[in-house]
Amino acid sequence: MKLKFFLLLNFICALAAVAQNRSGLTGIPDTSFSTRRAYLSLIKTMPDAQIVPELKSPQVAEKRNLVYCDVKGRKLHIDAFSPAAPGSALRPAILIVHGGGWRSGNRQQHIPLAQHLAALGYVCFTVEYRLSTEALYPAAVNDLKSAVRWMRTQKKNFPIDTSKIVILGFSAGGELAAFVGTTNGDTSFRANACHGGMSDSVQAIVDIDGTLSFVHPESGEGDDRKSTSAASYWFGYGKMEHPELWKAASPLTHVGKNTPPTLFLNSSVDRMHAGRDDFRKVLDQYGIYHEQHTFEKSPHTFCLFEPWFEPTVQYIDGFLKKIFK
Repeated sequence: MKLKFFLLLNFICALAAVAQNRSGLTGIPDTSFSTRRAYLSLIKTMPDAQIVPELKSPQVAEKRNLVYCDVKGRKLHIDAFSPAAPGSALRPAILIVHGGGWRSGNRQQHIPLAQHLAALGYVCFTVEYRLSTEALYPAAVNDLKSAVRWMRTQKKNFPIDTSKIVILGFSAGGELAAFVGTTNGDTSFRANACHGGMSDSVQAIVDIDGTLSFVHPESGEGDDRKSTSAASYWFGYGKMEHPELWKAASPLTHVGKNTPPTLFLNSSVDRMHAGRDDFRKVLDQYGIYHEQHTFEKSPHTFCLFEPWFEPTVQYIDGFLKKIFK
């Protein structure tokens, strides 16, 4: 009897050990990552760095705080930036995904990027998605795929060429962008059911310093010894508790023949693009076009600041012109 009780107790403890950790679901937005805070940290070692201001230009039309999806009463917002005088031509559309460790950050951080790209002729959207203080993986993926489907419903409002939709992300947003692109055609991320009749496939990926694998030897995610890592909060499991989930959530796991052309823009912080080179090898196997550019001696947040912002815009424009010629 005592042995049975001991075995049962061990079984219960084992279950508890792998129970999903939901303590990060506070419902309170995490504001620890912002452009201003990143700047104050950056100028200690790089005093010439400058925050990129919003672009006030008659060439760019704006519509802010649109709702692209309602998830059980939770309205998800998106901002639109497009050429003010587009003419009759349809334009490639870019969904821009902010970073912040799947837990922090906000879409306003990339408004300057959206404005500058809109001035070059693209229709750009900065998107809100549910962070890990509000919903765990794969909620953010579901949200972004809903945003892609919403974009395809907007042809009457914006000059979008729905055959040329790009997903672009920075840091955690880069990982999400790569994941959305590598799961083209996968219907298992449609829990939101918003705009379900539309395709959520994208025709290009721009990954700005986003990890390609959570389980790759190069990855820095999952070290919870001092504090809970960003990815552990997002998954609700540590890497050793549920390695299959960490692998399944990695873009590198899904890259294949249906992955669209991909642009990698990287800082000099190697761990921020873990698995990139293996990802590129798979693209090569299928003859899929890709580019990779590294900003030497640059911080992880390079795309938010000058002197790196302008060449970032140029690389994105050049890449998209090549694949959408």
